[in-house]
Amino acid sequence: MGRDKAWLPFGEETLLQRVVRIAAEATAEARVVVVAAAGQDLPQLPPAVRVVRDEIDDAGPLPALAAGLAAAAQGAAVAFVSACDVPRLTPAAVEFLCCRLANESPEVAALIPVAGGESHPLTAAYRTSAAARLQAAVAAGERSVRRALESLAVTPVDEAVLRRVDPQLAMFACCNTPAEYAAAMAAASDCSPWPSNAQTGRVD
Repeated sequence: MGRDKAWLPFGEETLLQRVVRIAAEATAEARVVVVAAAGQDLPQLPPAVRVVRDEIDDAGPLPALAAGLAAAAQGAAVAFVSACDVPRLTPAAVEFLCCRLANESPEVAALIPVAGGESHPLTAAYRTSAAARLQAAVAAGERSVRRALESLAVTPVDEAVLRRVDPQLAMFACCNTPAEYAAAMAAASDCSPWPSNAQTGRVD
């Protein structure tokens, strides 16, 4: 659609503003970290939200994940990681995964949801202490999140557990295409449907 997904409107917010608000409802604005590309313009966010910059271009999400966890480590032992294009994420899902990880053995570095036979390392709970291992992987040239996680103690969380707080697994409903964006808008009671003639192509 030719637009940064962070800026896509979703009701009276942008996608990024919505996900930040949801995260803040589960924690507090002062503990929300947004990782943006160098020079990336962002929608207005609450003053307490911390913005850090991923200075590594075109390297995938791993450097951003490492940078975000490193920043979050200054105020929290556990962090929830999310992309900006999951508008049906809920505070309950964020809180559930973070609390579950906090109660796991300290050796467990992350809880990675598994849904539809696929793991979701970018919608997951991490110990912020994992930042150092992930930063080392980035420095060694690694760009795959899943391969980087092989060096960490990770526990999967299956669908049956996730459905206790998210019966439709809506937390994984990304807006990668106009059709997905329209479906997310239609599923949200506080938003107007996206134009039905824009059902093809891919969101930037």
